[in-house]
Amino acid sequence: MTRFDTMVMVDWSGGNDTGPRPRKDAIWAAVIRDGQAESPVYLRNRPLAESWLAELFAAELAASRRVLAGFDFPFGYPAGFARALTGSDDPLALWDWFAQHLEDTPNANNRFALAGQINALFPGIGPFWFNGTATDVSDLPRKGTDRVDHGLPERRAVEIRAKGSFTCWQMGGHGAVGGQVMTGISTLSRLKQQFEGALSVWPFQALDAPISLIEVWPSLLAGQVNAEASEAEVRDATQVRVLARAMWQMQVDETLGDALTAGREGSEEGWILGVGAEDTLRRAAKAAPPLRNDCFALPPGVDWTPVDTALSHLRDNLDPVTGTETIPVADACTRILAADQFARRANPPAPNSAVDGYGFAHGSLPVGATEVPLQPGRAAAGAAYEGVVQPAHALRILTGAILPEGVDTVVLEEDVSVEDQTLFLPGMLKSGSNTRAAGEDLEAGAMALSEGRRLTPADLALLSAVGISEVPVRYRLRVGVLSTGDELAAPNATDDPARTYDANRPMLLALLARFGHAPVDLGHVGDNRTTLHNKLDRSAPDVDAILTSGGASAGDEDHVSALLKATGTLNHWRIAVKPGRPLALGHWQNKPVFGLPGNPVAALVCTLIFARPALERLAGGTWSDPQGFNVPAAFEKRKKPGRREYLRARIDAQGHAEVFASEGSGRISGLSWADGLVELEDGARHVRPGDPVRYIPFASFGF
Repeated sequence: MTRFDTMVMVDWSGGNDTGPRPRKDAIWAAVIRDGQAESPVYLRNRPLAESWLAELFAAELAASRRVLAGFDFPFGYPAGFARALTGSDDPLALWDWFAQHLEDTPNANNRFALAGQINALFPGIGPFWFNGTATDVSDLPRKGTDRVDHGLPERRAVEIRAKGSFTCWQMGGHGAVGGQVMTGISTLSRLKQQFEGALSVWPFQALDAPISLIEVWPSLLAGQVNAEASEAEVRDATQVRVLARAMWQMQVDETLGDALTAGREGSEEGWILGVGAEDTLRRAAKAAPPLRNDCFALPPGVDWTPVDTALSHLRDNLDPVTGTETIPVADACTRILAADQFARRANPPAPNSAVDGYGFAHGSLPVGATEVPLQPGRAAAGAAYEGVVQPAHALRILTGAILPEGVDTVVLEEDVSVEDQTLFLPGMLKSGSNTRAAGEDLEAGAMALSEGRRLTPADLALLSAVGISEVPVRYRLRVGVLSTGDELAAPNATDDPARTYDANRPMLLALLARFGHAPVDLGHVGDNRTTLHNKLDRSAPDVDAILTSGGASAGDEDHVSALLKATGTLNHWRIAVKPGRPLALGHWQNKPVFGLPGNPVAALVCTLIFARPALERLAGGTWSDPQGFNVPAAFEKRKKPGRREYLRARIDAQGHAEVFASEGSGRISGLSWADGLVELEDGARHVRPGDPVRYIPFASFGF
């Protein structure tokens, strides 16, 4: 089957203009072009969406690109409706009928009145129902149960297969699609006429035109949408993004053609692409999502890029590329949580004793009481006490035991004495002493942990305590590490002083493992562009991102930057940072490439400052800036303006930051000597002993 160059998935709306601020229940669209995903587009009303689609289709046609466009509303009605309304079984004639009769503006349309007018053409009452206006609409019942004897099927064949889908006849209410169908097919009818001869509609026509329209249903991918949903993105935007990715991946997997030619052509009712191939569609949705093609791009003309500008751009333009799986909580340490987790029960689940001692009802004791009779038995953890503690009596109770009925206060056993079944109190306690309230840690239903968190051992304890035994997590980000340069050799491979032992690769592989990713050793290639090209080609399918060291500048032997530039996906940054500066950022086969400097100190600093937060975001985690602390300097330094500097540092016995004696990028011993970095801001500065400086411990970077 012919390959599609561009895919656009649209979440439609039959409602009014939703305003300039992106929000739910509007129209959203997501585009993938040649495997590069663009940010979802917010379209506030139908005329704007129609104009946007027309411009997109025209641009793709002009570039000789084939387009697959999916829309989340039914393309047809149950069998018999088209003929009854138009005299023909042709569903596209029905499209044209609605385009002629539906009156639609950004803030109003006549869909309810039109539904009533259509109902009047049929016997009985119906088929359309639900009146969303304050006044009655002639021939449009407000309830579906009011319809009788209209003579049409309730659902299309595909809606019988797609459990949970809504009938075309329901004009409003939660989940209804009736208004979407009328407004949607009217819009598509006009686009069909505008691009006559260049547009075909599946499954009614063969997909032999440059633009192909298909019907989709986001709920088929509800699990993946839920896994990727976040407060930072409107759910409708998540839905079209996931749908677009799934369709593109089906094409990559060579399963899209089978779904499109699955015997649906000629059906007057239409079909939802993916129904009957749900497992294939869902597998495709879980595959690593395409990256936006601008995630490393900076504005034209930018030469020296400030550190904060580079970081902000990365933070705003990177999306997760990892799929998800569900695993036992016990196996989830250091994995990234793929969805918010809510307590299934309270912690603690019931009020209980915080100590070993004796429990009683505080209000039942006389004021100043020092002697309390003991009731037989005891309450222990693991089994509720079956009796009731009588007023003005006490009961032996152990740590963790549920407070029996008649107990609201516990006295510590070390503070009392017992003789002849009488408890002697040293003095009256405050009501509620030494007890834990139910849910005082976490109430049932409260959020325990949020999506994007990298799970710690303490997190596993919390999840287990609130009844969560399995969690959805992101697959570990597979990050390849490749060393480049003729000068490099494996340790002890040669005694030639012209060769340098490869120190970056073991350092970077170990760093990635400490970050919680899955490091992939891609080895070493020399200064040969063809060899490097072939190495990247072979490696890209097996990783999610690549770190290279060396070859990132603009010299004759800087092949990493040259190759990335040749592919059209390089934005060569000259970062205003020391050590570092040359940092090649781009893509190879849709995989992000961080071209690090060759000097080990610069490679480490650039990895910590730029690659670490970016990789965490790609892995599905949250972007995190390292935590720094203002401490007195134990050194003096004059710094010129223009570049942010990171000095290898450690804290001395007096709590001051001392720095390594040399700032040379090749002095690897300074990395072992240090336990953090001192960050000096972009401007000029004269640091004297005792002046405050920002110290960032290596622990803040995750190692």
